[in-house]
Amino acid sequence: MTIVTGSTISYGVAAAGGNREDIENEIWELDPTDFYALTNFEKVSGSAVYHEWLLDTVVGVTANRQLEGDSEAYVSIVSPTRVGNYHQISRKSFLVSRTQEKIAKAGRKSEGARQMVKQMRELKNDMEYAIVRNQPSSEGGSATARSSAGMESWIATNEVLSTTTAGATTAGFAAGVVIAPTDGTTLGALTIGTLKTALQGAWSSGGHASVILTSSTQKEVIDSLTSIATRNVELSRTQQAVIHGASNLIVTSYGTHKVVLHRHVRTSVVLCVDPEYWSISFLDRPTVQQMAKTADGNKYMMITEFCLVSRNQAASAKVVALS
Repeated sequence: MTIVTGSTISYGVAAAGGNREDIENEIWELDPTDFYALTNFEKVSGSAVYHEWLLDTVVGVTANRQLEGDSEAYVSIVSPTRVGNYHQISRKSFLVSRTQEKIAKAGRKSEGARQMVKQMRELKNDMEYAIVRNQPSSEGGSATARSSAGMESWIATNEVLSTTTAGATTAGFAAGVVIAPTDGTTLGALTIGTLKTALQGAWSSGGHASVILTSSTQKEVIDSLTSIATRNVELSRTQQAVIHGASNLIVTSYGTHKVVLHRHVRTSVVLCVDPEYWSISFLDRPTVQQMAKTADGNKYMMITEFCLVSRNQAASAKVVALS
């Protein structure tokens, strides 16, 4: 079959000839973000570049039996330990031309308004990344930005190695700063035994690691642990069978622990966290500022100054050097 001579068809007209484009009035955006710490940790206010707090531990139990009529003896009081972290500046900035704001757009009415929402999420995502990773603390300098130590760097007391030959170490807080942990050279698989050892360490120190933060790699391992109980679900005759291949709660002798999948936790580490002993200090909470005009457009900056507060890292634990 052939086209009749003289026919006007879409191929010949196209956009240049006045045919309208067909574009959805939506922007389908992937959102690979995680905000567990920013959402669940308590927020406090800072007042200096270096934020400090005090730590103390209840003295262990003794056989406390006293003689009748005995004279008391006094023991020197042990002062609390002073620790701290540096507030880190994080920001996002963008410029939208006057023309871009004026023209008709698909999926958004205002480019500036859309970017403020999108880039605020990106800023929070950057903050979360710094909070859960192995970043050290640093006071910075004229050419180096300050940095806030992350959770993985703080947790030093209850560090459990996947294998005895891993060689991983965490110095934690010392001399005013938190040092980045040293990764192990020999890796091993996560087991229910090493996970329980970490949870036991947090419990023995006085904490309750009710949340387990893990990457997708180690979440797959947790889902396949042989200690997971079989779950039975009743289905009606019209419903199809459901396959359960995940574990979101782990019950041990040390409590019930919620397993939280987190995109920013390193694949070689599992964090066992007591949320009560973590908070976030803000010297300046996230804000949007419109900057002075220097061009034919509008400039915006989203900025914050924050640090992670480890109220007592011994209340949490971690398993490291995981394959």
